[in-house]
Amino acid sequence: MSAQAPSSSPASPSPSTTWPALLRSASFRIGLLIVLFWLVCALGGAHGFGHDPYAADPLNALLPPSHDHWFGTDALGRDVFARVIAGARDILLIAPLATLLGTALGTLLGLAMGYWRGWLDDVLGRLVDATLALPLVIVALLVLAAVGSSNSAVIVVIGVVFAPIISRTVRAATLGEVHLDYVAAARLRGEHAVSIMLVEILPNVLGPIIVEATVRLGYAIFTVATLSFLGFGIQPPSPDWGLAIAENYPLIAGGAWWTVVFDALATASLVVGVNLLADSIRAVVDA
Repeated sequence: MSAQAPSSSPASPSPSTTWPALLRSASFRIGLLIVLFWLVCALGGAHGFGHDPYAADPLNALLPPSHDHWFGTDALGRDVFARVIAGARDILLIAPLATLLGTALGTLLGLAMGYWRGWLDDVLGRLVDATLALPLVIVALLVLAAVGSSNSAVIVVIGVVFAPIISRTVRAATLGEVHLDYVAAARLRGEHAVSIMLVEILPNVLGPIIVEATVRLGYAIFTVATLSFLGFGIQPPSPDWGLAIAENYPLIAGGAWWTVVFDALATASLVVGVNLLADSIRAVVDA
């Protein structure tokens, strides 16, 4: 009787089946259009509308929305529309890089916890649980207050704070793979543990990782805006949305609502777009 070949793990959905399924989803198409719009804006859209987002014009301060200034002007006479468009640049640089860093760290941590288990899983698991017991924004604020605010510091802090959350998802997916025959066969071939985790297991848990990364991207965008609003994120003179809301919030009492509302709507629309993508990807991966 011939020996039965070791069974392999069900592979993650291939791009040839994933993309058609995603493109059939109305929520995915809407989310993709929203995110692509803000990506185009981040790549320099403000310079195509005739206004410099940094140019002050005190004689035209706090003008309401009009034909010349679609979103009005702020307290320094800067065009709000140009600043909203340009404000996508920093947030769409910092949030994805922070998410990428958090996903990489969380994936490595989750793979190690799920593969080796035992005392390593217990120790790291307790550390992860202790980290998750603290409000993430509070942790980020404390660290940034200690090390100082800069774009690179915000990226590192958000990435490190997100890593424990992502590690739990990766650990759960890894635990479902380590007992399968293809992992046992790799061990019998004498493959190193790191090679087994990165070459054998990782491709089969990419689906949950991609879903988790997309979800975290939405949280990262909101976190960057929140930190900027509180004065610990992106610093002036950036037209960042959170920073603009913080600077102009007192003007609402005087009726200059346009200085805040459009930045808030921009932040909300980007978060909604990313969440639509995340929900669509999750539905396809879980199908």
